[in-house]
Order: sequence, then C-alpha cells, then structure tokens
Amino acid sequence: MKRLLTFCLISLSSVFFVQAQLKSPDEFLGYALGSHFTPHHKVADYFRQMAAASPKNIKLVEYGKTNEGRPLMVAFVSSAENIEKLEQIRNNNLSLTTGNNTSIDLAKQPTILWLSYNVHGNEANSTETSMKMLYTLASGTNKPAGEWLKNTVVVIDPCLNPDGRDRYVNYFNSVVGKVPNSDPSSREHIEPWPGGRPNHYYFDLNRDWAWQTQIESQQRLALYNQWMPQVHVDFHEQSYNEPYYFAPAAEPVHQDITAWQKSFQVVVGKNNAKYFDAEGWQYFTKERFDLLYPSYGDTYPLYNGSIGMTYEQGGIRAGLSVVTNDDDTLTLKDRIAHHFTTGMSTLEVTSLNHNKLLEEYKKYFQQEMANPPGIYKSYIIKPTNLSRLKKLAELLTKNKIEFAYGGDKTGRAYDYDTQKEENFTIGRNDLIVNVQQSRAVLANVLLEPQTFVTDSNTYDITAWALPYVYGLKGYASKESIKGKFSSLDEPKAISNDVDKPLAWLFNWGTTEDAHVLIALQKENIKVRQADQPFSVSGKDYPAGTLIVLRAENERIAKGIKDKVTFIAKMLDKPIQAVSSGFVEKGKDFGSNVYPLLKQPKIAIVSGMEVSSLAFGETWFFLEHDLNLSPSIINAKDINNLDINKINTLILPDGSYSPFIGDGLTAWLNKGGKLILMEDAIESVLEKKGFDIKKKETVVKKDEKPGASKLLFKDKDRDDFETTIPGAIYRINLDASHPFSYGLGKAYYSLKTDRKIYEPFANGWNVGLINDKSLMAGVVGKKAREELKTGLLIGVQDFGRGEVVYLANDPLFRNFWEGGKTLFGNILFCSY
Repeated sequence: MKRLLTFCLISLSSVFFVQAQLKSPDEFLGYALGSHFTPHHKVADYFRQMAAASPKNIKLVEYGKTNEGRPLMVAFVSSAENIEKLEQIRNNNLSLTTGNNTSIDLAKQPTILWLSYNVHGNEANSTETSMKMLYTLASGTNKPAGEWLKNTVVVIDPCLNPDGRDRYVNYFNSVVGKVPNSDPSSREHIEPWPGGRPNHYYFDLNRDWAWQTQIESQQRLALYNQWMPQVHVDFHEQSYNEPYYFAPAAEPVHQDITAWQKSFQVVVGKNNAKYFDAEGWQYFTKERFDLLYPSYGDTYPLYNGSIGMTYEQGGIRAGLSVVTNDDDTLTLKDRIAHHFTTGMSTLEVTSLNHNKLLEEYKKYFQQEMANPPGIYKSYIIKPTNLSRLKKLAELLTKNKIEFAYGGDKTGRAYDYDTQKEENFTIGRNDLIVNVQQSRAVLANVLLEPQTFVTDSNTYDITAWALPYVYGLKGYASKESIKGKFSSLDEPKAISNDVDKPLAWLFNWGTTEDAHVLIALQKENIKVRQADQPFSVSGKDYPAGTLIVLRAENERIAKGIKDKVTFIAKMLDKPIQAVSSGFVEKGKDFGSNVYPLLKQPKIAIVSGMEVSSLAFGETWFFLEHDLNLSPSIINAKDINNLDINKINTLILPDGSYSPFIGDGLTAWLNKGGKLILMEDAIESVLEKKGFDIKKKETVVKKDEKPGASKLLFKDKDRDDFETTIPGAIYRINLDASHPFSYGLGKAYYSLKTDRKIYEPFANGWNVGLINDKSLMAGVVGKKAREELKTGLLIGVQDFGRGEVVYLANDPLFRNFWEGGKTLFGNILFCSY
C-alpha cells in the first residue's frame, strides 16, 4: 500500500511538474491572447518552448525557411504512445496510399489531421489561434481532447507565410494607438502597398500548392507528401463584414471529388454548426468557396485523397477591433474563438470517425489503381521543347505523379492542338503519364484537356491543362499506354573541336538558353542572333540561334575561345563551332539578318499604382528564372530614365495614366523598350504617339437592349454571359517575328479578362486570335463574341525604341512555362 501511495504521489508530482513547465500563450507572451498581434519570432519561440516542455506529446519539426530567413515549422501533437511511434505511423499511413492491400490494422492506426494557419499574411488571427490550439491539446486541460488524441495525430502549422504575416503585424503594431481604434477608416485598418497577404515575392501561396513555384510551398509540400493526412483544414479570413464560412463547399465541385469526400464535408459542417448554434454565432456554407482550381489548400488535399476544407473567418483589415456594417464590434479575441471552435470540432469529428476515414482513405487509392477517373487513361507529351518537357517532368515529380518515356506505340488520340482525334506515334523522348497509379486523380485533374465545370460562378481560373501551360504538343488517349524508359535520351553536347573557328553557335528558345546569353554579355562578348533559319556545316539551325563571331570579339576580349567554351561547359549547354560563314541555306554571316543583341538593363515599376501580384511575378521571374537584378522604381520616376542605365522598362498590370509624359516618350525615342502588361495598356490609350486602340464591341444597327434577365435571387452571382474567370486561348503568332522564337506558329495563353485590341495598321501584329482560338475554360456568350478576333500581342516602333503590348499575363503565377519563353524573347531579342 505504501509503495502504491508513493508511486501515485511520484506520478502526480511528475504530472504537475510537466504542467508547470507548460505555459499558456498568455503566460508566455506576457499579454492576453488577442490583445496584441504576435510577431512570428515569438510564435516560433512559443512552439519551441512547448515542444521542449512536453516532448512526450509534441514533436516539433522545422521543415525550412522563408525567403527572408524565418523558420517554417509544424508541431505533431498526440498521445505519448503515438508520438513515440510517430515514424511507424507515418510509414503505415503512406502504405495506405499505394493502392495495394496492406495488413495494417486500421483500428490501431491513428488518423492524421493537418491544420494549416495563416497562408495569407494579413489574415492574422489564425496564427494566434494556433498557439491556443497547441496549448489546449498538449496541456491535458481539455479531457475530451485527450481522448481524441488517442486515435488522432494533429499536425499544426502555425504560419505558412511568416514573411507576409510579419509585414502585416509590423505595420499594425507600428500605427495602433494605446487603445485600438474600431473605426474602419482609421489608418490601422488600411495597409500600405503591397499589404501582408502575399509572401516576400508578392505571391499568393494559396494558389501555389500544385505548382510549387515558391520556396515556402516547395518545402511544405515535400513534408506534406511524406505524411498525406486524411483531413486537412486551411484557416483563412475574409471581409470583416462577413460571417464565418465552413464546409460543405459551393459549386463548382470537380467531378473527380468523390461522394465520400463530399459527404464527410457535410458531417464536419454539421458538427461545426452545432457549436456555432450553441453560441449564437452566424455562419454560412455551400456558397462562394468552390472546389475546382487544383492549387488551393482545400482542393490539392482533396485531389490527393484527403478531406480538404477551407474555413473563413471575417477579419481582413479588422485589426484588434472593428465596427462592422451591422454596427457590431468584431474583436481579435472573437475571431480566435471562432477558429479555435472549428479546429476543436474538426478534431472531434475526425476522431469519432477514425475507422471510417481510414477505410475510405485506403479505398480511395485502391480505386485509383483499379479504375482511374476520367475517360482518358494515358497522356502523351511530345518533346517539342526539351527544356520545357524537363520542367514538366520536375512538376510531376514534385507531385509524386508517375511517368515514363518512349515506346513504339501508334494509334489515335485527342490532340490538344486540333481538339480532334488524330493519329500519333510515340517517340523515344515522349513523356507518358499512365493514370493507373496512386496519384491518378491529381494526374487527371492537371492533364485533362477540358475541365468539366458545373457552375460559372467559380472563384478562380477554369483551365490549366499542362500541355497548354508548357507549350508542348500533347495527346490524351483512351487506351492504357505505358512508357518503356525511366529517363530521357538527351542529345550529346556537340563537339567544339575546331582549332580556329569563325563563330560559335548556341541554341535559343528557353530560359536556360537565356542564361547563356546573359553570361556571354556579362563578359562583354558581342552576341548576334539569326532572324532567319540557315544551314552551315551540314546542319540546320532555326531562327533565333545565337552567334558569337570570333574576329569581332577578339578585338575586345582576349581568350575568347576559352571564355565561350567555359560558359558552355559551366551551363551544360551544347555549342557548335563553325569554320566558315558561307552558309549552305539562308544568308551568310555577314548579312544584316544577324543583328547584334543589346544587353537589357531592366527596371520594373512598383508601388500603389501596380498590382502587387503582377509585379511579384515579374520580379520573381527576373531574379529566380534568369538570375538578373532589375532596378525597381516608382511610377513617378518613369519620366526621368537615363537610357544608358535603363533601356528596358516593364510596367506590370496597373494604372499609370498620370505618369505617361514627355520624359518617357523622349526615352523611347532614344531607343528604350517599354513593355506594357495587361491594364498598363489602358494607361496609354489615346496618348500621343501610342498607336494601340481598343477593339470596340460591334452593336448591330437599330439593335435595342433587351429586358434584363437578372433575377433578384442571383444578385450576388457574376453575369455568366460576360464572365471569363480564366480560359486558355490559342494565340496565332507571326512565326517570323523574334518574339516567336522557340514557340513557332502558336502560343497558348491564359485569358482572364475581355480586353482585346485592334490589329496595327503600322506595327507588328505578333499575336492574334480568331473565332477558333478558345481551347479550354469557361467563357460567357457575350465575352466569346467580344473575343472572336483581335490583337493580344503587338509591337510598335517609337522613334529608335519600341513599345510592346501584352494584353495577357505571360508570367501567370510563375507556372505558365510557355509564357516564360515569350517573355524572354521580348526582353532579349531585337528586330
């Protein structure tokens, strides 16, 4: 009896000791949670302190760093027994995703619930909530939670976007007064440009799950795919005038999302509603937030077998306290309470449905292997551009989608270009995705030529088929075809064994080729470019080929042969040395069809006049894809450019009309290159010297406007007839123009608005569309009529300079690879 009493006292004292080490957020931070916004470093410190104080219930994993060096981390929280065998749980869980029969006892295998907070930096309540969630689950103060954790592992990611969060928090904390001002017009509710929503490079990380262009997404998805949870919740905020949103989601819901996934969203929603009803809190479901675009924090998990959900609390720009349109005061503490409630409710329903979740999860992947979704069983992508094909392979690899290369199969399949059944023959380097695999749904969603859309009122783009995105020839086959090889058969580098060559030739047509040009120009090596195809030494070369002439470079750069050879070797690019400029076909190297390329000195305009997302895409492309360091200037300074320092000016999507003045036109006349993207074009309409004209909608003579068909019940919906949330158009290119190098006669572009322009009478109509240009996506009837014909890519001479008009965004979210080729041509090529 004495021994038992002693044991109990020791056990009790050890529990008290552990609990004494665990500090609530209030105790650790020194203020009540919700009374201040917490900087990210303090959040990270709190998670570290909790993990150190409770190692039996928490395992902290730092999975990477942001662009600005802030840590990315997740906390695994569960019972002591589960934390002790966490790696075994992970391996068992991954075995369920293989589609094979497994002997794992599902009753003993915990369910995995992943909670993601604060992907948008200024939706800042959720990171505060994550600290409360961690403490509640680890402290043992909530007895039901202790029971739920016996069969559930909870993964808490406190902040997916620390750089954006700190941008918001640092601003807010710098302007808030001693007492928060609840007036929404107060400056603490109005963030300066670019706001805290995006990451360091101004990307929306909630659109980047599948594409993984950003370092935060790449590191997070690598960890996510090592775990593959059964349930994933992405915590967000919306306008502070909105009530709370939780699943089930709105239409359109992609047809590959299973009946089980949809039904369990209802189960979760009803459980959330039970707690909100008890408190009298307002909420809505089945509205606004759909499940279509594959790169969200709810759809990406759904397409990978999980129950993916978005929770939206009203709160953007709310600060610590704000008066809503209903004359209620919404506080940060209120917002934390709401997110905490849905988080705990989801844990409860996950635990109570533990067995069913695992059974359905296992069945999901078995079904993918046995009977993949969709009508197409295989996708064949031709190596029409080997560099972009390799990038496509990298994307598939990141997403664990299996593929192979080559074969000797012939047959008929859907041709993405012609949109008809056509004959095909598989070549050695054709990339083949057979969807009979464990990631069948995701593969099908990313590759299907047409995404079936049940409702036009979607939240994002409606087309993203990868052959269009990468500008590659593709086929979709109803036959199951498997590749024969695991890797490409890459062409060997061409020998550079000419003793004293006349010239060296390099390929052109990809961003990697641009790296060669950049490296050569940094060494002050003159580079020419063929604006017509030619043949020399028995080999054909396309227009765009780079040419380095030995003689004209020897005068300014000694050891030119060694420098050129070193650059080719360093960048692992093929090089051809030729001993004569007398060509077999085309024009000799002394002709004026081989102009010298000017080294671009680039500036991008930023600031409140500019779309932060559009600016970020351009900034990121130049720095990360091309390794350039552009100057970043304000709109007010575009009339004061020095042509010797800046010869290329990029105006991303934005509004610049007040700043288009004589200084800018004088710079153009001296030889500047002005690139106007999307709405930046609208800023020069009717301005002197700019020839671009908007294409006006033709109204039939005597046509009277019809009666409105709009019903009051549809007042919050988009007008379907005029909508174009994001569709793919084939742009017919002038294949002889330098902007078309590496693209040929067509370029596939994403169109997100109805703006289109008249072809030039005097200028270069580089990219036009016609009534057969729509390839995929939702476009309303009126919008289709307006987009039947017109100019989307154009160039006009302006004195010694030029103005480039890009009606569509070629760098869309940095995953539109074909657009990178186009934009590289615009930056570097001359005519």
